[in-house]
Amino acid sequence: MQIHECRSCRSSALRVVLDLGNHPISNALLTAENQAQKEASYPLQLAFCEDCALLQVTETVPPEILYQRDYPYFSSSSPALLQHAASIAQRLIRERGLGPNSLVLEVACNDGYLLRNFVEQGIPCLGVDPAEGPAAQARQIGVPVINDFFSLGLAEDLAAQGQFADVMIANNVVAHVDAINDFVAGFARLLKPKGTAVFEFAYAVDMIEKCEFDTIYHEHLFYHTLHGLTPLFARHGLHLNDVERLPIHGGSLRLFVGRSAERSARLEELMNYERSLGVDRLRWYEHFSGRVVRLGNSLIELLRAEKKRGKRIACYGAAAKGSTLVNYLDLGPGFFEYVVDANPYKQGKFMPGQRIPIVHPDRLLETQPDLVLLLVWNFAGEVLRQQSAYRAAGGRFIIPIPEPHVIQPDELVGEAHFAVDPATAAQAGRAAGAAHA
Repeated sequence: MQIHECRSCRSSALRVVLDLGNHPISNALLTAENQAQKEASYPLQLAFCEDCALLQVTETVPPEILYQRDYPYFSSSSPALLQHAASIAQRLIRERGLGPNSLVLEVACNDGYLLRNFVEQGIPCLGVDPAEGPAAQARQIGVPVINDFFSLGLAEDLAAQGQFADVMIANNVVAHVDAINDFVAGFARLLKPKGTAVFEFAYAVDMIEKCEFDTIYHEHLFYHTLHGLTPLFARHGLHLNDVERLPIHGGSLRLFVGRSAERSARLEELMNYERSLGVDRLRWYEHFSGRVVRLGNSLIELLRAEKKRGKRIACYGAAAKGSTLVNYLDLGPGFFEYVVDANPYKQGKFMPGQRIPIVHPDRLLETQPDLVLLLVWNFAGEVLRQQSAYRAAGGRFIIPIPEPHVIQPDELVGEAHFAVDPATAAQAGRAAGAAHA
């Protein structure tokens, strides 16, 4: 369904700033049985609301299609995400004085990768997630989960049971919800008077400035800035209190929201920075489309030139952002030999659209392709460390964003690419193995 008014403020002043064409659902992986069938595809356009400054896609795909029973994303498969989650969990326990009489509620808890930290400390918690597979994994590690979409109606049910939260967490979900006012109203209903809600999401300013267009897909209905979120939360009696900029996922924000109107100095600073850029005005977004076209053309030229020289090319990471990228490039069947992914749930399936077969990462060393397009460039450091043997044998990675760059086998990669340090990555990797055991 194509929208004609802003999902947040209901204004009709929507202006399309980027059109990526029609795309399949990014996480709708194909099996050997159905990979020959025609897939549904939907327009992928980005629009700016001139009244409330909210950036959003113009197409609403029903959630029962997006978050199907076999939804393939399991957060615990990433050591970097496990460490990231453990860090904020321990910090919240310490700073909020959480204990056995507290309640932590996480919306979109996935496989329990974050709430497991509270379970281990004996702190009561509750997860909400509509995807059956990840929810089942969470229960196996002791995380109680309501297998449903979060809404004001669900919040009312929990409130009737006296389940009010000291901390509510929503990582990488506030961008996914069509009924965004109902969603935020649910937080307002369950948050204790002095409680805090913690939201993490990819930051639209980073997306625009670094040309991270592959983070646009149908699950991501919104691309948030502080200016776009302020009126949304205020509508439900909530206020932005503090913010942190994070490097994860190519640039994210961690936002602290509560009933108090107090603002930290760094929140004011970032609000002023956004204002100086003009993120609340259409003009700032108008050149994004041309930059995307130039980046795409540059990457296509590089890949075709290597292919013409007889080079064999594979991909790394069958993630949603990878689906957007390879389908935008549209290089045709067989151009990429395969895509490797560490998630066993995805192996043996095919990426949507381009139908690239998904295999175990060991295939890189077994077949030694000349080049690997790194679709999960946001975890470049983690991947390059894991694939040191492939690189030592002469393999090269291509990092596509913010501009195509071939990483040579002996090239040292700056720490900006690394999500976590090696020790914590190894520790989180062991935790990932335990989570899937």
